[in-house]
Amino acid sequence: MKVMKLAFTALAIVILVGGPVFAQQQGYKYTKTSADGKTTDVGGPNMPIFSGAAVGAGLGAALTIIGAGYGFGRIGSAALESMARQPEVAGKIQTAMLIIAALLEGATFFSLIVCIQVAGTGNW
Repeated sequence: MKVMKLAFTALAIVILVGGPVFAQQQGYKYTKTSADGKTTDVGGPNMPIFSGAAVGAGLGAALTIIGAGYGFGRIGSAALESMARQPEVAGKIQTAMLIIAALLEGATFFSLIVCIQVAGTGNW
């Protein structure tokens, strides 16, 4: 039941946030004339183009954030449990916890930047 609630919440967020992407105005188009005189539209700067890369980048960013949240929760849980069992080494545990959390945050930021780059360019 908990997984279903999470899935429906994620779907609602995707629909609400992704809706304005498809509501873009269609601007002027560039045309290309071939040797036989036929003209074809080749796009323009304001022409909305659906890109699967943007959807994949959004899903990648979502999985990154979910994974990071789970990882931070596990780090904090294990550190607090260890400090409760051995209060005399709480300082060392806290230092190690902060270092591991910083490394996890760095990997998370890198992954999000890659997702933003893919979504921005449409290809990679």
